[in-house]
Amino acid sequence: MDTAELAALLTPAGLRLLDELPPVKTAADVAATVSRLRKAGHSPDLVSAVVGQARLRDRATAKFDDFARGMLFTRAGLEQATRLSVAAHHAHRFRVAGMTSVADLGCGIGGDAMGFAALGLRVTAVDADEVTAAIAAYNLATFGDLVRVRHATAEDAASDLPALGSPDAFWLDPARRTAGHGDTTRTSAGEWSPPLDWVFALASRHPAGVKLGPGMDRDLIPDDVEAQWVSADGSTIELVLWSGALAREGVRRAALVLRGTSAVELTAPADAPDEPVRPLGAFIHEPDGAVIRARLIGEVARALGAGMLADRVAYLTSDAGLTSPFAQTFRVRETLPTDIRKLGAALRERGIGRLEIKKRGVDVDPATLRTKLKLRGDGEATLILTRAAGARVAILADRVPAG
Repeated sequence: MDTAELAALLTPAGLRLLDELPPVKTAADVAATVSRLRKAGHSPDLVSAVVGQARLRDRATAKFDDFARGMLFTRAGLEQATRLSVAAHHAHRFRVAGMTSVADLGCGIGGDAMGFAALGLRVTAVDADEVTAAIAAYNLATFGDLVRVRHATAEDAASDLPALGSPDAFWLDPARRTAGHGDTTRTSAGEWSPPLDWVFALASRHPAGVKLGPGMDRDLIPDDVEAQWVSADGSTIELVLWSGALAREGVRRAALVLRGTSAVELTAPADAPDEPVRPLGAFIHEPDGAVIRARLIGEVARALGAGMLADRVAYLTSDAGLTSPFAQTFRVRETLPTDIRKLGAALRERGIGRLEIKKRGVDVDPATLRTKLKLRGDGEATLILTRAAGARVAILADRVPAG
C-alpha cells in the first residue's frame, strides 16, 4: 500500500466500503470485486486499497481471529506481526515484572502494542515507516489515551526518553527484512533496523524484550539475558531475549510451547546436556522445535526416561510409555528396509495408504518419496526416517495421543 491508497482508504466512505465488502479469499474473488467496484465509479486507488485490505483481513484471522475484521494491514506487516495470542504472553511478562509503561520500538502494524494495551500498559508505539505507523495508529485507536503512536526511527525516539513518555521498559522488534509493504527479503544482522548492537546496548541499560527470529545465531546472544524460544501449534515462531527486571532469576534458557489455548514452559539456567545414545526402544519422541532451539532436549529426555537415538539428531527413544507436552510420542511398530522399492512393497503389504513421513538427519524429500512408494490401502501410520547405530533406518510407528 502506498500513501495515495492509504489516503483514499482512511476516509469515512473508504472505510465504510471496506467494511461492506463480502469475503475476498481467492484470485477470482479479487477480479470480480475489482470489476464491480470500478463499474460503480470508485477510483483506482480506493479500489486497490479496499480489495487489498479485504484479502489481508481474511488472511489475518489466523493471527488476530475476529479482531482482524476491524484492522488494517500491509502484506509485509501482516507477515511479520506477532500473533495476538503470543502478544498476550509478551504483555503478561511486563505486567508480572511490575511495568506500567512500555515503548514499542518497531511496532509494525501494532500487534504487540495491542497486547500491551489490553493488559492496561501505557504504550508509546514507534515505527520508522510512515504508512505502517499510520496503520498502527488506526489499529490502536480503540485504546484511546492508553496508546500513542509516533512516526520515527527507534534511535531518534530513544534519544529523548521524556518525549517518549519515560517508559519503564522497552519492546524492540528490529526490522530483519528489506523495507517495503509487499514482498521483502531477509537481511543480515548488520543490516537490521535498528542495528543489533544498538538494540543490545539499549537492553543492557533498560529492562527490555527483544523479538528475533528463532534461527538467530546463538553466538550473538548476550550472556546476561534470558533467551526464550516460542512455538505455536507446532511451528517455532520466535526468539525473545529478556533483559533487566524482565529476565527471570536463574533462567537463561526457556522453551514456551503454545498449542491452542494451552501453554507450557520448560526453563533452565543454561543449555541442558544431552542423554547418551541408546538402542531403539519401544517409543520414539520428537521434541518440540522450541525445546530443540533452546537446547533443552536433555531435560525432556530425563523426564521421559529416554536417550538419544543418534548423535546430533533430535529424536529420543525409550521403553517406557511416558508422554510429555514438550514432545510428540510415537509407538514403534517395526523397522523396515530403507531401499525405496522394498519399503514401498512392505507398506503395501501392510495396507498402508495414508502415511505421515517424518525425517531428521537424512536427505529425503517426503513429497517425492511418497510418490515413489505407490501406497495402497486403508491403513495409516507414521514413517520416521533417520539414523541409528551409524546407519539409515526406516521406522514404522503410530502417534501416541498426548497425555
